[in-house]
Amino acid sequence: MTRQFGALCALSLALTSGHAHAQARSTDNPATDRDAFAEAMAVDEYILRIQALDDAGPQLDAVIVYNPTASVEARRLMSTGLLQGRSVLVKDNIETREFPTTAGSLALANNRTGRDAPLIANLRAAGGVVLGKTNLSEWANIRSNDSTSGWSAVEGLTRNPHAIDRNTCGSSSGSAAAVAAGFAWGAIGTETNGSITCPASITSVVGFKPSVGLVSRTHVVPISSTQDTAGPMARTVHDAALLLSAMAGEDAADPVTMGVPRVGDYSEGLDDFSLQGVRFGVMREQIGENPQVAQVFENALSDLERAGAVLVDIEFEPDGQMYGDSFTVLLFELREEMGRYLRSLPEIEDGETPRSLADLVAFNDANADTEMRWFGQDIFERAVTTTDRAAYEKARENAVRIAGEETLDRLLTEHDVQFLVAPTRGPAWMSDLVLGDHFDGSIGFGSPAAIAGYPHLTVPMGSVERLPVGISFFGAKWADQDVLKAGAAYEKARTAELPAPSFRRWRPVAPAD
Repeated sequence: MTRQFGALCALSLALTSGHAHAQARSTDNPATDRDAFAEAMAVDEYILRIQALDDAGPQLDAVIVYNPTASVEARRLMSTGLLQGRSVLVKDNIETREFPTTAGSLALANNRTGRDAPLIANLRAAGGVVLGKTNLSEWANIRSNDSTSGWSAVEGLTRNPHAIDRNTCGSSSGSAAAVAAGFAWGAIGTETNGSITCPASITSVVGFKPSVGLVSRTHVVPISSTQDTAGPMARTVHDAALLLSAMAGEDAADPVTMGVPRVGDYSEGLDDFSLQGVRFGVMREQIGENPQVAQVFENALSDLERAGAVLVDIEFEPDGQMYGDSFTVLLFELREEMGRYLRSLPEIEDGETPRSLADLVAFNDANADTEMRWFGQDIFERAVTTTDRAAYEKARENAVRIAGEETLDRLLTEHDVQFLVAPTRGPAWMSDLVLGDHFDGSIGFGSPAAIAGYPHLTVPMGSVERLPVGISFFGAKWADQDVLKAGAAYEKARTAELPAPSFRRWRPVAPAD
């Protein structure tokens, strides 16, 4: 961090070039012992990239804290498990024994539990190395409707490596930006509704939200037991599948994980999957109103067709009751489950330990200059008063039924398709702490999968004015490996040129002659 700026810029360019080569090599060849050795040996390079591009240079603010000696552990684990010393950055709402878990809030700045979340224990047992913790939208973007995604009081605003004045979406913003910038082999995010897939899409990385229940949520700062899940983020579908394999597992403390149909290695069979004759439902109403996004998506559909896929157009709009009922579920479960999580924490040193959502509201009020300069806590305040259990249970039954049985299951069955596809999101918008986010709500179909707990994969499909956009793949509950196979086959068939991170502000380029 004390290097001169010119030297850092030179180092950044050299590392960017090296990363592009490594990414191409990883895409062309599945994981082998040789690849694992190279990844374990690359940890020092990842740390140099963090120092050059996150601590200095464009200051992406994607990484909150990292272990400068992680390469020692990586070398020790080179022959261990599925991951064999591969390095992983972890979203800072997931507990790891060596770092505080803050959820981006100053209320938990010194929250050192000394615990590994079960998904992290699984990761370590599989030979994974926890390189550090990533920034996020504070409280996973559930504090206010007026938030700016990617901002937390602990680390500030995460910048998009493809255009540092543009947003990284939320809430797994730091994990997505870190993978795009080449700060680790992979990263872990969490999603309640779009928090893995949106940031992955607009930073040109692969993001996978698994079926709820594949991965434990114990010792993960919660929003909703109905919708929350952790998931992998990586540069290729294969790597995301490998990381999922390491994370997944039963956890008696999280009953939804018990007895579910898992696969030992989700990366198996990805290279052999053929799209010949595979039927995809194309969600025409969810392509949106941006003609450039629509064109990139049509090109992706052409790639699928050339690879043998059969495309079936679907005109469908979900029952809008699903959205209101889902929000009721989030409010009720946030109050209950946040309180349960906070009561499980050891006493925080040098500060009071919050034990309820109401305590967090009081902390924010008392620290408004630092916590609420840019936006308030209207959702927190509403959740504190959402206490009607009967209304919650009715809303939960409605939301899950509409999203699953009456939307995803119905579409897959009635149109005789194995997967549904749509653009994930539009390109990144300008970050604006004063006015907040600027989502294009006309694009995407992620909410039904989030609300019903079904798998959702986003894969880079190209760009609009050098701003990345992704394509989403949806399948039935527990069809996670099939969805990954479809995404990997598309990745192989993709003809679009993917943009490289610029680490600069966005600027237009003159159109080609």
